[in-house]
Amino acid sequence: MTETGARIWLSPPDVSDLERKLLLEAFDSNWVAPVGPDLDAFEAQVAELVGVRHAVALSSGTAALHLALIAAGVRRGDTVLVPSFTFAATANAVAYLGARPVFVDSSPDSWNIDPGLVARELRERADRGELPRAVIAVDMYGQCADYDALLTACDRYGVPLIEDAAEALGATYRGKPAGSFGLAGVLSFNGNKIITTGGGGMLLTDDDRVARQARHLSTQAREPVPHYEHRTVGYNYRLSNLLAAVGRGQVQRLEQMIAARKATFEFYRAELDGLTFMPIAGYGEPNYWLTCVLTDDRDRLLAALNSRNIEARPAWKPMHLQPVFQDCAMRGGAVCADVFARGVCLPSGSALTDDDRRRVVDAVREG
Repeated sequence: MTETGARIWLSPPDVSDLERKLLLEAFDSNWVAPVGPDLDAFEAQVAELVGVRHAVALSSGTAALHLALIAAGVRRGDTVLVPSFTFAATANAVAYLGARPVFVDSSPDSWNIDPGLVARELRERADRGELPRAVIAVDMYGQCADYDALLTACDRYGVPLIEDAAEALGATYRGKPAGSFGLAGVLSFNGNKIITTGGGGMLLTDDDRVARQARHLSTQAREPVPHYEHRTVGYNYRLSNLLAAVGRGQVQRLEQMIAARKATFEFYRAELDGLTFMPIAGYGEPNYWLTCVLTDDRDRLLAALNSRNIEARPAWKPMHLQPVFQDCAMRGGAVCADVFARGVCLPSGSALTDDDRRRVVDAVREG
């Protein structure tokens, strides 16, 4: 059967009259770019929400990762521990600096980076005098990694931890917000994220030096003098004031958007009890960005959903299986490879209707 109804997207933007109002107010004020009062307000909103001292709004989550790695001291020839199960941007940012990712498998309990494998890799590299310059943890599909265990391992060897919380704004770990762990946290406001500015990201930190350096480098490293003076290479990474205005409205609606995605997760779990869902660790509360399931016939399910005009995607292809990173070291690999082989991300947008959810469930059952 082929569905002729409107396409159901995986995780489309969910914007309202509030965002439109704030955007037009920013436009009419002529604070268009590159900075302005909406940018300052957006940074303050997110910093308060996450409970950090500093928030630096940037052009993308990838830009935030790049600047966080610079702040951690990553240089050409260094190594950085990175989860294999992640989007390419996490590893790409390491490569931007001429460093090499060392990939680490996932924990079956959460699909996040396995802290036991991280501890073992750090111990063995310390014995060889080859400690990595940093460790990146990714909060997969809106669920925090196990930060108590990760920070214990990193602190033991003096290796900074960077939290890639691109997918996890609004999630918590033991009551503490995602984005608040380690040397710096990273958020993404891409069009498919829990909130969006159309494109954008943010670096979060309690460290004054890290925030100051990120602001400086993100504005082409211009020195504070009347003429254009540059003592180091910088980047054009700042978010525009107009996009920040959209973000201000999105943050105000974050709680209701998380509630809508959680309702979708619970509906799918109740209706599709024959499938295995991504495990939720007992140490925190996710933001339910995407609902992901495991099936023994992934490609058939994806094709069945697509034939009914429903967008679904495979789980992330692990980085150690990507041609561009095939020569990088890998610790473990069986867990994340299995999730990729069997994982399907179902439509999870916060504007899904009851009819949309029912349509997805019926398509999964029939597929």
